[in-house]
Amino acid sequence: MNLARQIEQYLPQQLLELVKDISGQAAKRGQRVYLVGGVVRDLLLGYPNFDLDLVVEGDAVKLAQQVAETSQAKLLAHHRFGTAKLRYENFTLDLATARKETYARPGALPAVTPGTLKNDLVRRDFSINAMAISLGANDYGELVDPYHGKSDLGYHLIRILHARSFSDDATRILRAVRYEQRLGFELETQTAQLLKRDIPMLDTISGDRIRHELELILKGKRPEFVIKRLAELGALPRISPFLNGDGWIAEKFDRARRLKKPNQLPSLYFCLLIYSFSERGIEQFLARLNISAKLSRAMRDTLRLKTRLPLLDKSSLKPSEIYYLLREYEPVAIQANAIASDEKEGTPSLIVHHHLQLFLTKLRYVRTSLNGEELKKLGISAGPEMGKVLQVLHKAKLDGEVSTKADEKKLALSLKALDFHTDPEPPLE
Repeated sequence: MNLARQIEQYLPQQLLELVKDISGQAAKRGQRVYLVGGVVRDLLLGYPNFDLDLVVEGDAVKLAQQVAETSQAKLLAHHRFGTAKLRYENFTLDLATARKETYARPGALPAVTPGTLKNDLVRRDFSINAMAISLGANDYGELVDPYHGKSDLGYHLIRILHARSFSDDATRILRAVRYEQRLGFELETQTAQLLKRDIPMLDTISGDRIRHELELILKGKRPEFVIKRLAELGALPRISPFLNGDGWIAEKFDRARRLKKPNQLPSLYFCLLIYSFSERGIEQFLARLNISAKLSRAMRDTLRLKTRLPLLDKSSLKPSEIYYLLREYEPVAIQANAIASDEKEGTPSLIVHHHLQLFLTKLRYVRTSLNGEELKKLGISAGPEMGKVLQVLHKAKLDGEVSTKADEKKLALSLKALDFHTDPEPPLE
């Protein structure tokens, strides 16, 4: 099957001319270049995908270096793996030397050696990702489909290439479900059987690789579908026995998306995922997946704040009291608790939810108009005295007791007469 016409219509003109130029430069070096993987799948499905993967039967790094010299691309080369990335203003191109892989043991990273296109396709995860399109002058646009990926696209199937696929690399279990849910496909019958058989092999995968796959899941449009499916298949407990994919997760993930803060979503999803964890459960999860320090803090804060929510369940709390109760927690942890506490009835109450939202949308942004230099001009010494004056001003600003800079000056001057060796009324902690 020839897809030359589809390629011409699918790729933007600048990108089309670039891949043709790369193929031409490769031909002069006696090499062949192919479009592979996701871009071939998405072209056949009609989905846009302009971050292209090219496989080179030859030295991909040297070819990429040559291309970078004649274009405005930024080159990132990995000589050890025979791969290179060409980054342009609106898209990226990944070039990889065709390779073959062998696995010393289940779950190990593969040993890689140069190979042919056939070798390169057989090492891939699913038939729909194991297709290539030739960019050579003699057979430009010819589809290479040894595992009937195009047919599986038509039947909406996720199919592995061989019976050892999941045992060689159990991260494919997570990817299979991610593709199944993202594309609206189904696991092919034997693939589903082998997936269930090899779920214990997830124990052979490092925490970093599991975390990476989970991050990809949580970057999807509806990650709760993937989480639920992994739970149904019995794979979720292998990541953590404390994880669940029930309706609560689906509802809260949906609420998180309504915030329309896409950059915050993966971290927020993580915090919601562990909302029902015990202290022991969270520490095991963080250690197993080698979670970063920043995200670990947010997840721990989520559970710490959850235990203190009853302190916020008082309608009489002043804004300053709310502020000082919440200021020590990561904002994403507060947001996770706000989503979790958004209930029509029961505990936590809507009062808690209101106070959390008040902090997130208003209180954390409140600042005094006066700064240290201006306080010095009013005769207030730098050091502990000034710090305490600023704290009183801030509390007054939070509680609406001062609203203008003139109000703050008046209050600051009245505080000069106080004995600050005696602490002012401490904030609620």
